[in-house]
Amino acid sequence: MRYTTLPNTDIKVSKICLGTMTFGEQNTEEDAHEQLNYAIDQGINFIDTAELYSVPGRKETQGSTERFIGSWLKDQKREELIIGTKIVGPNPGLSYIRDNMGFSNEAIDDALKKSLKRLQTDYIDLYQLHWPERKANFFGVRNFKRNSEDKWQDNFNEIIGKLNSLVKEGKIRHYGVSNETAWGLMKHLNESTNNGFTRCKTIQNAYSLLNRTFEANLAEVSYRENIGLLAYSPLAFGTLSGKYLKENPKDARLELYPQLKKMRKYLSEQSVFVTKKYFELAQKNGLSLTELALAFVNQQPFVTSNIIGATTMAQLKENIGSIEVNLSEEVLEEIDKINELQPNPAP
Repeated sequence: MRYTTLPNTDIKVSKICLGTMTFGEQNTEEDAHEQLNYAIDQGINFIDTAELYSVPGRKETQGSTERFIGSWLKDQKREELIIGTKIVGPNPGLSYIRDNMGFSNEAIDDALKKSLKRLQTDYIDLYQLHWPERKANFFGVRNFKRNSEDKWQDNFNEIIGKLNSLVKEGKIRHYGVSNETAWGLMKHLNESTNNGFTRCKTIQNAYSLLNRTFEANLAEVSYRENIGLLAYSPLAFGTLSGKYLKENPKDARLELYPQLKKMRKYLSEQSVFVTKKYFELAQKNGLSLTELALAFVNQQPFVTSNIIGATTMAQLKENIGSIEVNLSEEVLEEIDKINELQPNPAP
């Protein structure tokens, strides 16, 4: 395993982070513990979850992922592990999670208390805002459109002030954002600087061979402000494993769950076109498509950790094994050429 540090901290984290959103839906508690044990044996010390999980989000399974991790975590050396979880942003369809949605002081207190209980721990290493409260370009929205009905009021000071108090209380060590824009990330940083608050350490956004939009603006912010990317969906919901090139597997998430219809962008004509190109490049270099896709993310200088997930042990082993793959400059140049044929087909 290779390791990095959470920016502006002394916390060492594995370059591969175990994503867990299938725990409680496609994976049983026994499956979850098997995955966690294997991951730790391979040197992974970073585990990512969320109060929303498992996915797709629904009332019957909400919180199951944190509970499965908690029943495992209670028997581990807690101080050797880095646990990240997330609080959901506003969404009318998720009102079953809490009465007080959003990031008010009351909402954060309530969400954190419940996550700590499910995880069976008394602190969170990295507490993340799952998505912004305001309407912005995230979850595949390509172009910002001014909305005259947008009632959002700037409350960055209140939110970061609350997170700052939780750091002082020892309930969280650091905070990060997720599905955030360059403007939003800079607002977080400026508010912290101007008020002496704890500073955002990471941003968890989608990043893969099919979605390199992070590179447009956020990569420069990441570099100049020392904010680490926690890359999620590095296999584009399994598309970059190559399993959809021949047929649509009936046990795959994009086939099992109609609720995830937005993610079918990874199966669009444009996405399939470049996926085939990447598959050919991988074959030419003696790699699987999975290895090529994950190694590409692993090697990006702005990536602090690559969040992988799996439903089977075979998938998990291949995903973690990607840390041993080193792509040459020639291969990286070929990847860029393919990207230029159809840039970011699935943001």
